[in-house]
Amino acid sequence: MATILLLIASNIFMTIAWYWHLGKGGLEKPLLTVILISWAIAGFEYCLAVPANRVGFLAGWTPGQLKIAQEAIALTVFGIFMVAVLGEALHWRHFAAFACIMAAVAFLFVGK
Repeated sequence: MATILLLIASNIFMTIAWYWHLGKGGLEKPLLTVILISWAIAGFEYCLAVPANRVGFLAGWTPGQLKIAQEAIALTVFGIFMVAVLGEALHWRHFAAFACIMAAVAFLFVGK
C-alpha cells in the first residue's frame, strides 16, 4: 500500500511539473522560468518516486510490475488533471487506452 500511495503522490507532482504551464497564465511565463519551476517540482517528485520503487521492490514487486503500476497511476492522474485543470473532455479513446494499460497491469500481476 505504501508503494501505491507514494506512486500516486509522485505522479501528481510529476503531472504538475510537466503540464502546469499549459493552464491559466503559464504560457505567458518565459520558458526558462517554466523549466526552473518544473525542475523544482520534479525534484520533489523524485523524493517520492525513488522510495516508492525501493519499498515496492523490497516488498517483492518486480521492476516490470513497478513500472506498469506507475504507468497506470500516471494515466489516471493525468486524466483527472486533463479534465480538471486543462479543461479537456474525455473521449472513448481515453477509456480504451486506459483499458489497455489496465490489461497490461493485470498481465504482469497474474500469478503473483
